[in-house]
Amino acid sequence: MGSPMRIRATESGGVVDVKVLMSHIMETGQRKDASGNVIPAHFISNVTAMHGDKVVMTAQWGPAISKDPFLNFKFKGGKKGDKVTVTWNDNKGDSRTDEATVS
Repeated sequence: MGSPMRIRATESGGVVDVKVLMSHIMETGQRKDASGNVIPAHFISNVTAMHGDKVVMTAQWGPAISKDPFLNFKFKGGKKGDKVTVTWNDNKGDSRTDEATVS
């Protein structure tokens, strides 16, 4: 399991703006270490955001996403005090789920 995500969700005019900072090495599988050996690919492959029991955002990522990725998205229908849950899964089976309260 990776380090906790930093999630900020704010509501304005019925639109919730969600900002997420994820901690992940995001290796492409194309770099080599000091010995010349290829570093195996290790990257986030799926991201899902939920508002209550409703999916509000999904993403499928590959090795081209940078280390410690930042994600920003908006959705309608949320209000202050609601919970937003973000989950990622990587290509090695690791996952992380964190939540934030809309302010």
